[in-house]
Amino acid sequence: MKRFSSIVITGASSGIGEALALDYAAPGVALALTGRDSGRLEAVAGACRAKGATVFAGAIDVVDRDAFASWLTTFDDAHPVDLILANAGISIDKDNSSLDDFSVIRQTLDVNVGGVLNTVEPLLSRLIARKNGQIAVVSSLAGFFGLPYSASYNASKAAVRVWGESIRYVLKKDGIGVSIICPGFVRSRLTETAPFPMPFMMSAEKASAIIRKGLAANRARIAFPLGTKAAVWLGLVLPGRWSARLMGG
Repeated sequence: MKRFSSIVITGASSGIGEALALDYAAPGVALALTGRDSGRLEAVAGACRAKGATVFAGAIDVVDRDAFASWLTTFDDAHPVDLILANAGISIDKDNSSLDDFSVIRQTLDVNVGGVLNTVEPLLSRLIARKNGQIAVVSSLAGFFGLPYSASYNASKAAVRVWGESIRYVLKKDGIGVSIICPGFVRSRLTETAPFPMPFMMSAEKASAIIRKGLAANRARIAFPLGTKAAVWLGLVLPGRWSARLMGG
């Protein structure tokens, strides 16, 4: 089982990212935490320091490629990273999946796809040189097939899922693990205002426990909860026209 001592977590100011930061925080662990809400991020950082962790916290936009790369490499210089958790994401689609405003769609893809690439790219060559490390990409069970809501969010999560699953094979020879995290509905600011039913809702704390166990075992895909996962698998095995009818299409 893998143990991690230098961890990057994006989207650490709330939800899954916050729960993971608090759970990984311990003496001898260095955390690099980013988030959009500087006040909430500093509160999380303070709680992690109180548990004995060394914490670098920065309210840096993951879309700002150059600034973020500089911040990540500075942290890695001091604390060679062995776990990258690319968790930052947004869900801002409006009615009709924002087809009346493509700027919302582009922003979603910039953060949810571009942000993952901007998190992994600056550190990847260093992990390869050290022949050690784990990359965790947070996708979603919503990224397996088209759903009636949040088209750009769903598409972005599908993109990072397939990308992460593909590079797992490439990086295995370099001693680097890659895990794709596919949550269902987890309590967070993203789910607070969602305009649709959210069955099998899970707490961020329980999600963190499942994720940490999966990362320690270098599991290829960490998907949960069971009820939502089963519904997604059913949708995937049904003929396309049946799935579309179930979704109202």
